[in-house]
Amino acid sequence: MDFALWLGFVAAASALLIVPGPTVILVASYAMTHGRKVALATAAGVAAGDFVAMSASLLGLGALVLASAQLFTVLKWLGAAYLVYLGIRLLRARPGAALGDVAAGRAARPSALFGHAFTVTALNPKSILFFIAFVPQFLRPEAALAPQFAILVATFVVLAALNAVAYALLADRLRTRMARPVVALWLGRMGGAVLVAMGVLTAAARRTA
Repeated sequence: MDFALWLGFVAAASALLIVPGPTVILVASYAMTHGRKVALATAAGVAAGDFVAMSASLLGLGALVLASAQLFTVLKWLGAAYLVYLGIRLLRARPGAALGDVAAGRAARPSALFGHAFTVTALNPKSILFFIAFVPQFLRPEAALAPQFAILVATFVVLAALNAVAYALLADRLRTRMARPVVALWLGRMGGAVLVAMGVLTAAARRTA
């Protein structure tokens, strides 16, 4: 793959990833409560979800979604429902609980939070559609596609993981400076409201022809 083209992809992907989305909000929310260990688990979930969404789109699922209103609707509502579910759990967090405490007991385990982040990322149909529109700009049709796909997928997944970790570490630092439970409570409610809003926006997204 042409090095200059790859650098262009890195720059464009980095600029897009910096803008917080549902998964970044989720990672930051958990980091505010549970610290770096759980934050890294959720960041890994983001990377895994991006890998699945991007790989699926490049393998043809994106074209199938574009061609099938029914499939798009199913994916759209699954992703939207999960975002709303997580947002409601944040909104209902008890006073004194931290931002990431959206599920009690088992859900506080890194493996469970990895699953949450993975599901939010992988079930977002707009991610698949985005990759279909974004990736072709950095491909050379005259060259073998498989190696190019592999490089772009690996690059994006690494960038997504680093971005999530950066947000998680920042949120963890803020957590140590916020001793007042009421602050964490209201930040949690804000994060929950954003997740619910993003879920509604995802549900309202129209299939592009």
